[in-house]
Amino acid sequence: MNRFLFLPCTLALSFAQAQSNSAPQLRLGVFPNVTHAAGLVGIQKGLFQKELSQTGPGTKLVVRDFANGSQVSEAFAAGAIDASYVGPGPAINAFLRGVPIQIYAGAANAGAVLVARSGSGVRNVKALSGKKVAVPTRGSTQDISLRHLLHENGLKATDEGGTVTVIPIDPANMPAAFAANQVDAALVQEPWGAVMESQGARLIANEKAIWNGGDYTTTVLVVNTDYAKKNPDAVKALIRGHLSAINFIRSSNAGAQKAISDAIYSFTGKRPSVSDLFKGLSRTKVTSDINLKVLAEYAQLNKEAGFAREVPDLSKLVDLSLVRSGGK
Repeated sequence: MNRFLFLPCTLALSFAQAQSNSAPQLRLGVFPNVTHAAGLVGIQKGLFQKELSQTGPGTKLVVRDFANGSQVSEAFAAGAIDASYVGPGPAINAFLRGVPIQIYAGAANAGAVLVARSGSGVRNVKALSGKKVAVPTRGSTQDISLRHLLHENGLKATDEGGTVTVIPIDPANMPAAFAANQVDAALVQEPWGAVMESQGARLIANEKAIWNGGDYTTTVLVVNTDYAKKNPDAVKALIRGHLSAINFIRSSNAGAQKAISDAIYSFTGKRPSVSDLFKGLSRTKVTSDINLKVLAEYAQLNKEAGFAREVPDLSKLVDLSLVRSGGK
């Protein structure tokens, strides 16, 4: 049983305990990654709570921490969350399966790297043949990106008839997997790529080399459409909190790093160093914008990777009207 669907994290408990169980709620999912910086900062600095408290009787924020997009897709399908930060790959595939979700905002561009374990002998993408490569989960944004990189270099994953074994591992556990020689490389979100580099891993492809010069959406903010119809003020408050978090990150780098570090530690028990966080943030563009043309191209990569038989109608999947109006 997936514990993330039913057990609120420590932060969620602290936000929820003082309020009645009958109070309106917004159950928000987030990952302990730099690519989810807007969500982590919004939670840690109380920016979502501030906006939600102004919605009529006040809406209670319940935070659910996830390790990968598959868990988020399951939670949405089960009706266990109302909104979440997640990669575009899982969001696209959940939408195509009929899960009632819509992308309301971007959250981050780039912010993922390909690193190789010291002693693996991997010095470039072509050298991944015969190797084991970790990604957060099957069908994740990083899995899709890895398979595209492999195809560009004349390689394929073993499940496509090729020679590269793709292994799902939660990002926070990848440094330990490297230390135990369980995998040879990983395509992973920050700060975990930077963490592994600081432990001796080799950077094989930086955020710009993964795809499209780094100009691609890595994280989006997704909302359950049924929840949005029933709770429009709460969704507007969520968007305002999201934009406030992005503004805070842009205006206070040191404050943002501390908030991100504290949030990651609260979820994983692991605290990235200041230098690792700085490097991870430098490789990530925190933004509410989504380039729809590039997102459409990414949907094609998702199809190319074999995770979908079609590309979604972006006019139905994406609604940026609220974020463009500032959540008003």
